[in-house]
Amino acid sequence: MRVLVWQWGRFGAGPRIAADFAAAFNAVPRTDAVLSLSAAAEILAGPHRPRCELPVPTYTTLAGYAARVLRAPLMVPWLARQIAALQPDVAFCAMPGPLDLVMHAALRARRIPYAVVAHDADLHPGDGYPLQMGLQRRLLRRADAIVVLSDHVRARLDALGITLGKPVLRTALPASAAQLPPPPFAHGGKLRLLCFGRLLPYKGLDLLAQSLMLLLPRPDLEIRVVGSGPKTPTLARLRGLPGVSVENRWVPEGEVEQLIAWADAVVLTHREASQSGVAAIAMAAERWVISTRVGGLREQLEPYGMALLCDVDAQAVAGRITELLAGPPPPSRRRAADDHGRELAEQLMRTLLAGA
Repeated sequence: MRVLVWQWGRFGAGPRIAADFAAAFNAVPRTDAVLSLSAAAEILAGPHRPRCELPVPTYTTLAGYAARVLRAPLMVPWLARQIAALQPDVAFCAMPGPLDLVMHAALRARRIPYAVVAHDADLHPGDGYPLQMGLQRRLLRRADAIVVLSDHVRARLDALGITLGKPVLRTALPASAAQLPPPPFAHGGKLRLLCFGRLLPYKGLDLLAQSLMLLLPRPDLEIRVVGSGPKTPTLARLRGLPGVSVENRWVPEGEVEQLIAWADAVVLTHREASQSGVAAIAMAAERWVISTRVGGLREQLEPYGMALLCDVDAQAVAGRITELLAGPPPPSRRRAADDHGRELAEQLMRTLLAGA
């Protein structure tokens, strides 16, 4: 069985998630995955470049996107020919993007069924791009199967009528570490706490600041807040706390694993969430994860033996940090990322085969 996995974003988690899905499919006996990424995807220039059998020219500006849309009728026949040469049985969209309806048309021309992963059912406050949800919902309605990462998202898609009459699979984000880093606390120093990702309001950075204000100063605690986002009073407040550094910048794909390896624990103080790509990376690297129990995060993290969940409350978050400061409890279960990826791929393949 051959699966074409595609995701045409240039930056961020999308291309990496597609590469992880492809690796998960390839772990299943008698299954072969081929990957299609944007030709300008950052991950293709990184240290762990995945094999990409179908690089696709996309765009770098809004004007470039408009030009691509206008030229879509010309792009579809070319793309259909490229797909035919790869001979996939089914296709799999790892994360929706602006040009996916072009892929839909090319796949339909070759009569190839496809599934789409719906990471979110609605935009998070301050996140996304114009028309994102409208384009995603059109793609989902045309797909042969839908994959969700939490019952939280499934319920919302059901309410919107998008899943009606379609096979739907609930699974988890795959993630793999190119090389498993040393275990947490192996450095023998302070507890290293990392808040990583886009620095947007729904991530609960104000809650993180309130939690740290209950604990700091402490000589045994070091905190890094790393990611890109608007300058806000909350970031200024965090930057002013002792032992806290704020790095408001884009993190290149090649630096992500190093950043996670630095940490003993990742903290997610979200006020809402569908799931977390950062949590998936932390789990693959066997890092502790302190997280609020909101949206799909509870579903994603409860099976993970190194997760410390809490309410959306500053005292509760501070209490979980204090637990790690006192000495980490033994993990209830640790599972290799490769094992998890194999199980995930087998589930996904059953769904795709049923759709085919």
